[in-house]
Amino acid sequence: DIDPIKAARGGLQLSDELTVHYGLLPRANRGIFAINELPDLAGKIQVGLFNILQEGDVQIKGYPVRLRLNLMMAFTANPEDYTARGKIVTPLKDRIGSEIRTHYPQTRRDAMAITEQESWVDRRDGLAGPKVNVPKFVREVVEEIAFQARSDQKIDRRSGVSQRLPISCLENVVSNAEHRALASAEADVVARITDVYAALPSITGKFELEYEGELKGADNVARDLIRSSVRNVFTGWFNGVDTHFVVEWFDMGGTLQISDTTASGDLLEQVAQIQGLSELAAHAGITSNDSMPLMAAAIDFILEGLYADKKISRTDEWRYRATDQPGSSARVSEPFLDSSIAIQQPGKKKNYYN
Repeated sequence: DIDPIKAARGGLQLSDELTVHYGLLPRANRGIFAINELPDLAGKIQVGLFNILQEGDVQIKGYPVRLRLNLMMAFTANPEDYTARGKIVTPLKDRIGSEIRTHYPQTRRDAMAITEQESWVDRRDGLAGPKVNVPKFVREVVEEIAFQARSDQKIDRRSGVSQRLPISCLENVVSNAEHRALASAEADVVARITDVYAALPSITGKFELEYEGELKGADNVARDLIRSSVRNVFTGWFNGVDTHFVVEWFDMGGTLQISDTTASGDLLEQVAQIQGLSELAAHAGITSNDSMPLMAAAIDFILEGLYADKKISRTDEWRYRATDQPGSSARVSEPFLDSSIAIQQPGKKKNYYN
């Protein structure tokens, strides 16, 4: 472009090539010039890139100046069937040397590494305060939700399910764990599986539904995704582990009602009488030497895993019970906002604790 102020300050005529103001491309010589969302550029601007890609130079109209450029150009764009905002003009696409198509993480380990890098989990920012502990099985469940969603027939695969889903979900899981720790005056902040259900709004907005999914509803689809994810992760941690002692306790009439706000001490006190439950926590990497919030998170994982594996049932009010009891619901529901916990021993009356 012509810079009149530059010409006036230098006492130059506008026809002098010293009055030329060089744009971004000439100034990016010997560098990498990246353009994000290439289809959003107007067609004339895309056409202006032809000579640079074809000849490797830029010419200034009206001046006998030709700049030989040495730069690499990189463009990013979504697939044309993904958005309807614009397209890459065909002649420009023909001059692009290589096209690299990215993909979603193919393994849960890679997905967990990306989420750990991008999510805001450590809220201290150098300040004093409790460190957030997200057990590995909780991270795996969060990641598995995205894998389940990408293969679910009720979710539109053309729109896809990006890695933003587990990132946003994990951040909401941590927030709910912080809320419980503050309300219960717990020194340690440990995430649980029930926090994943509390993070439901961060999941439903990250996918688009097909017709069958629209009929079922986004909340119910998301709950099914969480349950399937818990079942897959639970099977990986407890494959071949004997859990019949816990299942028998519920088969004998025992019930247990919890919520995402139940304090760790209250939860452990009520489940202490369930034979073999605490010992199963060792298979989740939690031992008796760990803190109570960590043990409570392991117990919560085991209970929800048994429910997802259809060995016990859970009502809409988050009451665990045997699968053969009448009135038991197979549908996953949101945790109710009540910090009380109730447990019924086999053959005894209910005792409520607040």
